[in-house]
Amino acid sequence: MQQSAQKQQAPSRAVSFSQLSTRLLFIVMSLAAIIALLLFVWPTEEKNKDFYSFKSVNIRGKLISLEKYRGSISLVVNVASECGFTENHYKDLQQLQRELGPMHFNVLGFPCNQFGNQEPGSDQEIERFVRRTYGVSFPMFSKINVKGPGVNAAFKYLTDSSGKEPNWNFWKYLVDANGEVVDVWETSVPIAEIKPKIAMLVRQLIVKRKDEL
Repeated sequence: MQQSAQKQQAPSRAVSFSQLSTRLLFIVMSLAAIIALLLFVWPTEEKNKDFYSFKSVNIRGKLISLEKYRGSISLVVNVASECGFTENHYKDLQQLQRELGPMHFNVLGFPCNQFGNQEPGSDQEIERFVRRTYGVSFPMFSKINVKGPGVNAAFKYLTDSSGKEPNWNFWKYLVDANGEVVDVWETSVPIAEIKPKIAMLVRQLIVKRKDEL
């Protein structure tokens, strides 16, 4: 009788094991589907980034979103305080900011010490120098790397999207209102030479905004 009862219970155990296997298989397949979806979505989101989607620390140590500059034209420059190009560039960049700043434009200065160790000071020293010497009023950011190990994420976007990486101080990236790089100029190109294109973009932006009203 006991053997007969055990035989009758056996099928019940087999059914329970089958149900458990089915549930485990469903869970594994669901997890695999979720992982596959994440692997598909993440690269897409990365590709959709633009310059204004990043954050960066300003020269006073505060983390800010570059999103605040969306809708404006930006000239992004890796600056240095002890370079042979410092004098002319800072003067002309500040003049550009003074003339076009009120019309949806900003120079964005990113100090960098990677080229000739020509930006050795602290953020506080850099800010004091540019404010006192050149009356700089445009936004300045904390000292960063613009290439190689530890490169700033926003600058990596600039170089990756343009295909052009700085090889000295005062490279200039022109970014449109949507955060896309529209032009790049190396160190030796003076501000006077690039000003007409910047002014043209600013004018186009003003006209577009008026048309949208």
